Amino acid sequence: MVATGVEVDAPMVSNGALRHEKSADLLTALSGVESFDPSAVVAEQVPPVVDSSTDDDGENKRKIVLGKNVHTTSLEVTEPDADDESTGDKEAYMASILARYRKTLVERTKHHLGYPYNLDFDYGALSQLQHFSINNLGDPFIESNYGVHSRQFEIGVLDWFARLWEIEKDDYWGYITNCGTEGNLHGILLGREVFPDGILYASKESHYSVFKAARMYRMESVKVGTLLTGEIDCNDFKTKLLPNKDKPAIINVNIGTTVKGAVDDLDLVIQTLEESGFSHDRFYIHCDGALFGLMMPFVKKAPKVTFKKPIGSVSVSGHKFVGCPMPCGVQLTRLRHINALSRNVEYLASRDATIMGSRNGHAPIFLWYTLNRKGYKGFQKEVQKCLRNAHYLKDRLIGAGISAMLNELSSTVVFERPRDEEFVRRWQLACEGNMAHAIVMPNITLEKLDYFLDELIQGRSHWYSDEKVQPPCLAADVGSENCCCVLHK
Repeated sequence: MVATGVEVDAPMVSNGALRHEKSADLLTALSGVESFDPSAVVAEQVPPVVDSSTDDDGENKRKIVLGKNVHTTSLEVTEPDADDESTGDKEAYMASILARYRKTLVERTKHHLGYPYNLDFDYGALSQLQHFSINNLGDPFIESNYGVHSRQFEIGVLDWFARLWEIEKDDYWGYITNCGTEGNLHGILLGREVFPDGILYASKESHYSVFKAARMYRMESVKVGTLLTGEIDCNDFKTKLLPNKDKPAIINVNIGTTVKGAVDDLDLVIQTLEESGFSHDRFYIHCDGALFGLMMPFVKKAPKVTFKKPIGSVSVSGHKFVGCPMPCGVQLTRLRHINALSRNVEYLASRDATIMGSRNGHAPIFLWYTLNRKGYKGFQKEVQKCLRNAHYLKDRLIGAGISAMLNELSSTVVFERPRDEEFVRRWQLACEGNMAHAIVMPNITLEKLDYFLDELIQGRSHWYSDEKVQPPCLAADVGSENCCCVLHK
């Protein structure tokens, strides 16, 4: 075992940026362009994009339904000319592309509101590590023959989360995942390994990765209904459990649903299992805490996610509330469960029980760095700020006559879907049916919310200028008390 975990102590940050060399001539030609258009910066002849939407007979082959078809805007990889090494033309060309791309990132970050990423960070101190290929392949606790790893940082981060979720060092196993979905895949796989004939239960508002896991592992799965808030309906849960009392239960509990930010009542889920005749040795609970798994411990009177309760695993994303610049996550489980999954790998001189063998060794260092800078107190302040600002956004929406809902433990504000899809794309809003949502993260200031609200209110004055066109009714989605349509004003 790696006994030299770098401990995480405790304190805070703000956006940093890298400077790139610019090609003066090319940038002059690019000035004033608002969105990133690769064709505007390609100085070399690029072959036309092949139209793959039709076959040779003109029949429709592929239809792009959601979003934009990136194939039409992709950046061509071109071969350098023989004299590029001496003239530096290729370097200047690539520098201009990167400079333009950076400008786009700055602009897109200003209008980032619908997805749960904390963009308030500065990791400039870690730039010295970018020259190393850091790979934490295999078991985090068993050092492999590959020496360029960051296991010391990884274990330090895992110990921090073990304290947060109340499990002793000698009783847990975990690792830094490549994303939140991997945490769900691992947690549900553990449940399946512990109970090979178990049935997976998850609310219909669970993240899509939960049902992806069921398909991947060919597990029997049952979707459970939800309350208006988006949390699991335990009455329906009991109805679904009782006909399957002969099979163990594997349950996904949401610590913040994707669309409404609803938190499933963990205590009520456990109580429902017990009342339905499932003893603690016949169920496995995985807690998907992608965003709110780190926020909940700092919300007063919020129900606790803790290994002192009969849960099997917890996962959280590192690129969400923590604010890591690359996708990553943390997965913790009980040590006794991992043996069912773990296998020796001779050429690594280690064991492996992860989903992905090779893992990003930089991510644990980024997580360790920000956990040290902020600590529990820093996160508590950020959680309080997010909740205050989320209430501000919800109140202003309702005050402007726009349907809106905010769950008590959440910073996800659900509101009426804007009628203009360009507005949706500009603000990067996540939408479902007649609903859109904004997720208030530490980088979302009151000034930014006012900027968004002013644009939204002005836009609605145009979208609904014709009295024959009315905003949608959201009573079925957010409740009549939160709906501002003509029927529920």
